Amino acid sequence: MNPKRSPPTPIIDNLEHIGNPFKQKQFSATAYLDQPIACADVDLEYALKFLYSYNGSTATFSSYRREVERFLQWTWRIEQASVLTLQREQIEEFIRFCLKPPLAWIGAKNVSRFSNQDGLRVANEAWRPFVVSVPKLAFRDGHEASIKQYCPSQSAVKAMFTALSSFYGYLVQEGLIASNPVGLIRQKSKFVRKDHQKPIVRRISNLQWDYVLETAEMLAESSPNEHERTLFIMNCLFAMYLRISELVADERSTPVMGDFRKDRDGHWWFHVTGKGNKDRTITVCDDMMRALTRYRVHLGLSPLPAIGEPLPLVARTKGTGPVTSTRHIRKIVQRCFDAAYLRMKEDGLESDALDLKTATVHWLRHTGISEDVKIRPREHVRDDAGHSSMQTTDRYIESDLRERHESGRQKRVREL
Repeated sequence: MNPKRSPPTPIIDNLEHIGNPFKQKQFSATAYLDQPIACADVDLEYALKFLYSYNGSTATFSSYRREVERFLQWTWRIEQASVLTLQREQIEEFIRFCLKPPLAWIGAKNVSRFSNQDGLRVANEAWRPFVVSVPKLAFRDGHEASIKQYCPSQSAVKAMFTALSSFYGYLVQEGLIASNPVGLIRQKSKFVRKDHQKPIVRRISNLQWDYVLETAEMLAESSPNEHERTLFIMNCLFAMYLRISELVADERSTPVMGDFRKDRDGHWWFHVTGKGNKDRTITVCDDMMRALTRYRVHLGLSPLPAIGEPLPLVARTKGTGPVTSTRHIRKIVQRCFDAAYLRMKEDGLESDALDLKTATVHWLRHTGISEDVKIRPREHVRDDAGHSSMQTTDRYIESDLRERHESGRQKRVREL
């Protein structure tokens, strides 16, 4: 059977199911091969070990798994070779394959790779290595994904290069190959366009944020048992620039009330383990402290947390323990966005309401940073946001764009 006309089988399960490959003695890729391939077992062994080294960061593991798994499937099924033998030209061919994969390899929605059946992990036949995405607004308006419309973004292509380069770098370090062939591609690549434009920061407007916050407050007043938590979450995302992954419990850490800590000068800080498994401290503003106090009083706690207080920062409303799913947080925020959207429409703000309909949870972090960078020292915002460089923080400075546009508006096409 032509491997381009039949979908491949998923190879790599979630972290909690693959086990520790460094303690595993034997590896077999036979189930994923159409014919025997020398060193395929070694490919699988070191792919698993490479990915497992990111077990402290679920996001990085998931991103790298997607790229490495595609690479293994193409190498074994299409090229019928080992990743240890590929040259630069072959990897370039793989990238071209990913830019326009066969329809049998594309799915219309994300599904899990494996499922539990009678105590065993069974491959999901509906899973595909590539998935076509639909813009949020189009999806909400009823538009369905078509696999014929698959077209990877530039950020997706860059992510592919990053993952493959890291994987081959690992193989070099392990002494399996002499050099990294991906590095040769990046220097001459025609696959990634150089973008000299300042990246657009996706955020909501001040008016939209006012409506969102007011809506959260109204929901909390009408249904406190459900929505006092909603109001607290909205404040955390905006005022402390938190990523949603920094609000939920995972294998890295469990955010707790005791992560709010007061220093000897009486200043409050929030301690968090963030992107890249890096710890950082975040300035807690007065408004955020008031939001924290309100939420704690609603929960029947003291107004301020005690040192080392172990209660979850964002607890489940049903059952006990912390929220562990970012999807849960997204749903909470989206309900608030939807309610704010309806209020804006009722108030005659059709255009602003429509723009809000496209917003995602992460835009709240962007909005908080964009507003603060106007009034705070850039290095303070950088440290609170957890940016690795000032260049990232500078993306949020809009004053130069405003001045540029204002000067451009004065141009004349015809003398008056």
